[in-house]
Amino acid sequence: MASDATSSAHNSSRAPEPVGLYPHARRAGNLLFLSGVGPRQRGEKQVPGVELDTAGRIVAYDFERQCHAVFQNVRYILEEAGARWEDLVDVTVYLTNMRNDFPTYNRLYAQYFQSNQPCRTTVEVNCLPTPIAIELKCIAVIS
Repeated sequence: MASDATSSAHNSSRAPEPVGLYPHARRAGNLLFLSGVGPRQRGEKQVPGVELDTAGRIVAYDFERQCHAVFQNVRYILEEAGARWEDLVDVTVYLTNMRNDFPTYNRLYAQYFQSNQPCRTTVEVNCLPTPIAIELKCIAVIS
């Protein structure tokens, strides 16, 4: 964990290991910026609910299961960095299949964010670095 007077990196012991050289989150003043968070589970390479063919391409996936896993991973990172779910102020959502998955995502998002409603942007991307269908990029304010 690097630290100085204005910025500090945070890594969660419960969220999945980053797939590159970056922290789970970085605090700058009272803002906490989360790196992209996917549904993988700590210590596991297989993505919850994802079925791959022998070439590693996605054959089928349980999008709802991935959503729940992503939200749990975000919560882990927030908590271990000293923030709460209610501290989220901005969420950027990356989906690999907007047409099929957005209705499910929107329904689950409404359940998770009933009392706290951060700003949100949702975009479709061609693919993500691992065989996942969703990734979140979040900003929280720590008081």
